[in-house]
Amino acid sequence: MRHLMSPLDFSVEELDKLLDLANDIEKNPKKYENACAHKKLATCFYEPSTRTRLSFEAAMLNLGGSVLGFSSADSSSAAKGESVSDTIRVISCYADICAIRHPKEGAALVASQKSLIPVINAGDGGHQHPTQTLTDLLTIRSLKGRLSNMTIGLCGDLKFGRTVHSLINALIRYENVKFILISPEELRIPDYIREDVLRANNIEFEEVERLEDAMSKLDVLYMTRVQKERFFNEEDYVRLKDFYVLTKAKMELARTDMLVLHPLPRVNEISVEVDDDPRAAYFKQAQYGVYVREALILTLLGLA
Repeated sequence: MRHLMSPLDFSVEELDKLLDLANDIEKNPKKYENACAHKKLATCFYEPSTRTRLSFEAAMLNLGGSVLGFSSADSSSAAKGESVSDTIRVISCYADICAIRHPKEGAALVASQKSLIPVINAGDGGHQHPTQTLTDLLTIRSLKGRLSNMTIGLCGDLKFGRTVHSLINALIRYENVKFILISPEELRIPDYIREDVLRANNIEFEEVERLEDAMSKLDVLYMTRVQKERFFNEEDYVRLKDFYVLTKAKMELARTDMLVLHPLPRVNEISVEVDDDPRAAYFKQAQYGVYVREALILTLLGLA
């Protein structure tokens, strides 16, 4: 039995195989429509989610399986004080595979250690969000044709953004990937990412404050929102939430084939006027998330 806690749980070869499967699912959906018949996915979401939870549910339904679960801690026995360990032991009696999201870092790992079924980390605090990373990798590879030899701009909340931390960890395994880290001083990437991941692996990167200074150099711009739920006080959030807004004017500084990605939800960091730009790929990215989660479910259930 295998779990997914981090994108690094898969080797590069395994990742390529997973992404190939996702592409095949995209092209041949009928081939997989009964692949998970009589299988059940449990979605245990202890904090709010739209895309991640619904895309997991859509993925399982597309595969002919069924879904059960809860969408907030308040609607589960966690409200009565039940531990994650006990919850997953019970869920293991009801389902064949589980996707769990929790505000505490490491909660998914605890669940996986007690589970009798495969567990997928659907986000644990500001730590990891591996299925978003798989979605990002599939989107970039499908639309750019490669995952190597490119410059990636990561913009916004790089301190608390688990999607950013996961993506950096995944992309450093590909050749000649460079990063431009665009954030205010207060939201720069954590020291452990800078030192233990980037510098330790001799990855080329630079840190800048102005988005305009980076635009012309990028193959991919990955925007993130400033996350209100990760801040300890309202004042800091209000001060930083409008620090970066991607506009049509800023897009004119970019290459004609640059991709704009965003894990969503967006608040106001990408102007709606950018949505019609052919380089805006964030809604396609949401669709790729369904394909990659289908591929992941099949892989962890041993059906691929």
